[in-house]
Amino acid sequence: MEKMLKDLFANQQYDENNFFLIAGPCVVESEELLLEVADKVSGICKNLGIPYVFKSSYRKANRTSASSFTGLGDEVALQLLKKTGEKYKLPVTSDVHAHDETALAAKYIDILQIPAFLCRQTDLLVAAAETGKIVNVKKGQFVSGPSMKFAAEKIRKAGNDKVILTERGNTFGYQDLVVDYRNIPWMKEHGAPVVMDCTHSLQQPNQTSGVTGGNPQLIGTIAKAAIASGADGLFIETHPNPAVAKSDGANMLKLDLLEGVLQQLVKLRKAVI
Repeated sequence: MEKMLKDLFANQQYDENNFFLIAGPCVVESEELLLEVADKVSGICKNLGIPYVFKSSYRKANRTSASSFTGLGDEVALQLLKKTGEKYKLPVTSDVHAHDETALAAKYIDILQIPAFLCRQTDLLVAAAETGKIVNVKKGQFVSGPSMKFAAEKIRKAGNDKVILTERGNTFGYQDLVVDYRNIPWMKEHGAPVVMDCTHSLQQPNQTSGVTGGNPQLIGTIAKAAIASGADGLFIETHPNPAVAKSDGANMLKLDLLEGVLQQLVKLRKAVI
């Protein structure tokens, strides 16, 4: 686990006593957006000593409404992700949705992210593992932390021990999620770094408007509790203007607010280590 992270952050100052950050806009909207966010966040992280992975989805396969934006095109968006990572010397991640996507995505990105709804899809997990890339599996809204050992086992049995597990809350009724922080230490028992998804855990899905709601004002609260619970990393989607974002605007942290949140979290991490 330690070697995997050291290799991942070889181009950055890696401190195993600090948390790492996975952050970026929800979806690839334009090259300008990716560069703006990567430039701002990489600068903040460098100043705070936080290892940083740039994240954006090259395609959104899971949207509430058929009219929602899904992407610019797979290869176009993947090329923009790779270009952004190379420009700022950052590892890059994006989510994959089917086994036949993994080989293409692996040509451009460093971490294959498995969406929460798909965490039990064996063919997807195995195909992602076979690329040799790091595989980050988001815990499904319908499963427990202890049961995520089976997702990790599927990847490892396919010959890949580079696994990250991400907590993102559990379904609570029809239109809300709740975070059980016991899942962080429970998933760490599976021998993988554990990340807290601080944005999607605040979603309010199944809105009649066809657009998922959220509570971004609580991102700092979720992140603080995760650090106190022993999370190795944080996942925070951020955008210069969430109100006009083409996906998950209701959940993303406004880019200008990120530095203040991270400053608090670095202090908290030092206090609990």
